[in-house]
Amino acid sequence: MNKEKIKIILPHREPMLLVEESNIVTAEDGTQKAVGSYTVKGDEWFLQGHFPGNPVVPGVILCEMMAQNCCVLLAERQTENALTTPMFTGLNNVKFRNPVLPGDKIIIESEITRANGIFFFAKGEIRVDDKRCASADFSFATVK
Repeated sequence: MNKEKIKIILPHREPMLLVEESNIVTAEDGTQKAVGSYTVKGDEWFLQGHFPGNPVVPGVILCEMMAQNCCVLLAERQTENALTTPMFTGLNNVKFRNPVLPGDKIIIESEITRANGIFFFAKGEIRVDDKRCASADFSFATVK
């Protein structure tokens, strides 16, 4: 799914739309995950002061990427009549292992691990060239 299709699902717009492509992958056991991507161009607003002369994608941006990618998967579960906006409710077990730099192509994997009414619990991972850069467990609520 390209960026224009993602815009139909997510309420985010540039410069906060942080997923360029995303596809739903179903494993043999029936579990699904969203596999997305974003290429860091180097001129993004979040790199301007983080850090001058040595730009590194901020961890909070990586967390937002995992959550946005997960919402592509969430959209598969919702009906057209359930027009809701996903809102972060928590971040846990966040780990940053390797920096993400300009020129890197980020691979984002997200999956919903459980649901309870309007609350969804998920996990995500960011990789660059098969190196794990970030991972997190997160939760969000879908609100009208």
